[in-house]
Amino acid sequence: MENRPNETAYPAWLGRLHQWRSEHVSDKMFLLLLAFMVGVLAAVAATVLHGLINQIVALLTGHFAADSYNWLYLVYPVIGIYLTSLFVRYVVKDNISHGITRILYAISSNRSRLKGHNTWSSVIASAITIGFGGSVGAEAPIVLTGSAIGSNLGRLFRMDNKTLMTLVGCGAAGAIAGIFKAPIAGLVFTLEVLMIDLTMASLLPILVSCVTATCFTYILRGDAALFTFHLDSGWTVQRVPACILLGITCGLVSLYFIRTMNACEDMFARFKDKPYVRLLIGGAMLSLLIFLFPSLYGEGYNSINLLLNGKTVADWDEIMDGSLFYGHSEYLIIYIALVLLTKVFATSATNGGGGCGGTFAPSLFIGCYTGFLFSRLWNINQIGIYVPEKNFALLGMAGVMSGVMHAPLTGIFLIAEITSGYNMFMPLMIVSVASYLTIIIFEPHSIYGMRLAKQGRLVTHHTDHAVLTLMSLDSVIDRDYQAVDPDMELGRMVHKISRSHHAVLPVTDAAGTLLGEINIQKIRHVVFRTELYHHFTASQLMVQPDAILYDNTPMNKVMKTFERTQADWLPVLDDNQHLKGYISRKRMYDMYRKMVHDFSQD
Repeated sequence: MENRPNETAYPAWLGRLHQWRSEHVSDKMFLLLLAFMVGVLAAVAATVLHGLINQIVALLTGHFAADSYNWLYLVYPVIGIYLTSLFVRYVVKDNISHGITRILYAISSNRSRLKGHNTWSSVIASAITIGFGGSVGAEAPIVLTGSAIGSNLGRLFRMDNKTLMTLVGCGAAGAIAGIFKAPIAGLVFTLEVLMIDLTMASLLPILVSCVTATCFTYILRGDAALFTFHLDSGWTVQRVPACILLGITCGLVSLYFIRTMNACEDMFARFKDKPYVRLLIGGAMLSLLIFLFPSLYGEGYNSINLLLNGKTVADWDEIMDGSLFYGHSEYLIIYIALVLLTKVFATSATNGGGGCGGTFAPSLFIGCYTGFLFSRLWNINQIGIYVPEKNFALLGMAGVMSGVMHAPLTGIFLIAEITSGYNMFMPLMIVSVASYLTIIIFEPHSIYGMRLAKQGRLVTHHTDHAVLTLMSLDSVIDRDYQAVDPDMELGRMVHKISRSHHAVLPVTDAAGTLLGEINIQKIRHVVFRTELYHHFTASQLMVQPDAILYDNTPMNKVMKTFERTQADWLPVLDDNQHLKGYISRKRMYDMYRKMVHDFSQD
């Protein structure tokens, strides 16, 4: 893989430190030290973000009555989205939405470079959004923050691209491990979602980051788990059919979540250049939904804990506190179903309106509601053996997460670790696998990867595809070409041919638009006949290229085009049909073979 030092100008002391490190500390040991630092900083960032969110929520809603509706739910979300959009527009001045998708893009197309502001901007923006009621999660912003910390530390110490990719993975893994106190889930998330290859060179640093982040989170936040769960009824083999059906249901709910989210994003994208229209639409939609269903306020972890720990209808009724449904136990199932269906609209409205947050927490939220609703309907209709509602709420969290993220192992280990529900491993596996097998029938990529997959920029565990994705079209373009105008006579073209190291001469107009090309090999019979120098012009000798490439063509399509045409050189144009240069098949294949070799090294 191509090794490029960071282009930033370094102060003298940092240069001396780098020199000392190169002489006294091996690369592998230094990578482990950086992974440790990334883990510590990721844990601190997660603690700061959750502390800010909790303080804002307590300040704004701590006085709300449980037995009546609250009009301020119509105001807070709009204020939060507006403040976030102002912060992003005038302070950050960059797009910080879709945190995990941005990490995937950085890995695939930006040599694992993440901007310096990503180490703090998402923390502030998401704290404002979620604290004021934005129905999104803090996980994606923290994962982006952790990955940015890893990327910028690596660039600071002049790490190569492959090491930068590992450090980005360390940051993401440390963030997940720190947020949920789940080191195994952090490791598996990085392997499944970010597609970091499981090699000894990457496994150990990621493990160091995960363990470090988890330990420091315990130090900073105590022993309390994010979710509390106590297993009352152990799993039995008679519940296998119910688990399989729950998994299929979770897969279909995941499909609903992904498709609806994309449709809403497309709707808000129409108003990309009209931020106040987006704020009006998103803020109005979110405020109304939260007013009707207060469970949609913020991350929704309190209502998840209610469903995981409730034992009676009276316990579960607390989920309707502060809503128009308060005191109506007979409407519990209807309330659960409505919240389940509207959560995706609340999440889309938050981000579409200008807020900042992720879909990690919403997938857990929807999964918990799905599992609870499934088990309640199952037990009410007395379908087969009784299934515990709290157990199936837990299983639903793993099922929907597995479907939305296309990450069944992450769903299994995360839910097992954050709830200490290790005795539920078997049903967790059944539900997660069934959900994943259901969703891939309809959606081949996760909610994070599908945007990049459409552009051919998604890195996968398939080495050949990953290398083609990581290859930069811009890096293989040869811009040193000798262009001729269509009226140039053969005699003048001979001078161009003598200076060209290509097998073709492009024919362009005054604006640089490609009109055709002259194959030097095919005009040898006239090149050396001086009596013909004034009889032929470039327009008479030119032919159309075998194929035309564009500067946004994915590398896998470039490779297929060369295989189909068997051309040695192909032109690359921009969107205005202007010639940017030529790509040599030999040069491209040489770079490809080198990257495959480097990519396969531990």
